[in-house]
Amino acid sequence: MLLSLAQFLKPYSGRIGIFLFALVFTAVVTLSIGQGLRLVIDQGFSEQSQQHLNSAILFILLASALMAVGTYIRFYLISWLGERVSADIRSAVFNHVVHLHPAFFETNRSGDIMSRLTSDTTLLQSIIGSSVSIALRSVISFTGALIMLLITNLKLSLIIMLAVPLVLMPILIFGRKVRNLSRESQDSIADVGSYAGEVIQHIKTVQSFTQETQEKNAFSREVERAFDVAKRRVSQRAILMAVVIMLVFSALSVMLWVGGSDVINGTMTGGELGAFIFYAILMATGVASLSEVYGELQRAAGATERLMELLHAENDILIAAKVAVEAKDLTPVLEFKNLRFCYPSRPQQPALDDFSLRIEEGKIVALVGPSGAGKSTLFDLIQRFYDPQKGGIFFGGRNIKDLYPTDLRQQIAVVQQQPTLFTGDVMYNIRYGKPEATDEQVMAAATAAHADEFIRHLPDGYQSDLGEQGVRLSGGQRQRIAIARALLKDPRVLLLDEATSALDAESEYMVQLALDKLMKGRTTVIIAHRLATILHADLIVVMDQGQAVATGSHNDLLSSSELYSRLAKLQFSTDKQ
Repeated sequence: MLLSLAQFLKPYSGRIGIFLFALVFTAVVTLSIGQGLRLVIDQGFSEQSQQHLNSAILFILLASALMAVGTYIRFYLISWLGERVSADIRSAVFNHVVHLHPAFFETNRSGDIMSRLTSDTTLLQSIIGSSVSIALRSVISFTGALIMLLITNLKLSLIIMLAVPLVLMPILIFGRKVRNLSRESQDSIADVGSYAGEVIQHIKTVQSFTQETQEKNAFSREVERAFDVAKRRVSQRAILMAVVIMLVFSALSVMLWVGGSDVINGTMTGGELGAFIFYAILMATGVASLSEVYGELQRAAGATERLMELLHAENDILIAAKVAVEAKDLTPVLEFKNLRFCYPSRPQQPALDDFSLRIEEGKIVALVGPSGAGKSTLFDLIQRFYDPQKGGIFFGGRNIKDLYPTDLRQQIAVVQQQPTLFTGDVMYNIRYGKPEATDEQVMAAATAAHADEFIRHLPDGYQSDLGEQGVRLSGGQRQRIAIARALLKDPRVLLLDEATSALDAESEYMVQLALDKLMKGRTTVIIAHRLATILHADLIVVMDQGQAVATGSHNDLLSSSELYSRLAKLQFSTDKQ
């Protein structure tokens, strides 16, 4: 998994090269201090020579200065690299996710995806910018110290070399457990974030049903579950570090006893023993650092695995290798031929079953029927959020699978029953339909949607922040902002999902006038629950259980369709009351 990060490191190979040079340079300088220490003991102390002592101390000071410069370069470059790579990964994952088919988000919670984009990439940034540097430095120090030990005293080196496998073995054994627990820990943290996000998003419902206590208890259980996983992970790391420290200092104790005996017997100088101790401590420090960092690297592997799953998630909406014509050059005629479609989460329950319909250019077609009849599903298929399991959808005579999805969607504007607004001001939300639009064009669209008046009464007018999901507006105001956005896009195909349902009678009348003007000359598909709003439609399609059971005008359907007649009788009798 860590090797999969190579693609993100490759663009910065130059900086990595300088970092590695600084890393090796500081390691070599550090190792040279051991020789300075040997000179201090053997020539400064033993010979009681002030000149040799001065030279040895100057050598150590010079080495320290060089080590400080090298450490600065190393630390800056690796920290920069950690920040840069984590930002690149975050962008790459997000850029991939926004193009994934909606079915992906049926099985992957938004909170979990956000956790991967934030906490996992932050973890990688910390590990690349710190732990990797420590690990590499420890490996180099360990290797260099081992070489210097062999040069200094072969007999003592054999003691150290016998201890090395004993020290590395628990690192490998416990490291595997730490990695599994790290992945589980990251998943549990994501669950906590997802749960909290959902509760906060629906806080009015929570408070309306007075479920604050229940939600607090449920969230506490999620937090405790995440803590239990983290506790097990920390316990494994603590055991690993304790075992390594015990083994390392046991080996050092044996080495000191043997080396001290040699000094007493005169077969080894005090300076050699001092240098040997210095290198042995370097080795011990390197191994101890590795044991600690190894757990962090396993956490990085778990986080990387979660991120790579997102980055390599396949898109079910396959784009044609070669597109012969652009959607803008085709006539906006929609045709559905023998469609059968089941949502991925309900593979045995067809949302559309052998559905066929042709919508001519510039015509207004209304879809009516009970909930679950497949009306909204058609909107999803028109925009190619999903592909049908059987049959085809054609735009201007071309199967939409042979067009670029982005080109197709640029020809379409949607106004939903529950409009989507983004955190930002009014200008941003309306301009979302046409990012290059001028302020004057945005205001013209708002005026046409009869939204200009209430917008100007907002605290900062068109610069007023709407809050998350437009929470600072009423339902009717949000609807008119969405209609203004669709007006600004100026599409050739309009999809209206009961676009006036959230408006009061006066606003509905004014917006209906704007929509009537907008629909002229455009192919329009309307999902209607209120039949009174679609009496002007060129064609009304009655849908039930994913099929078109009747088509015609309002008057025709009153006599030919029992379902339509029943719906009309219920609604119009209710309206009279």
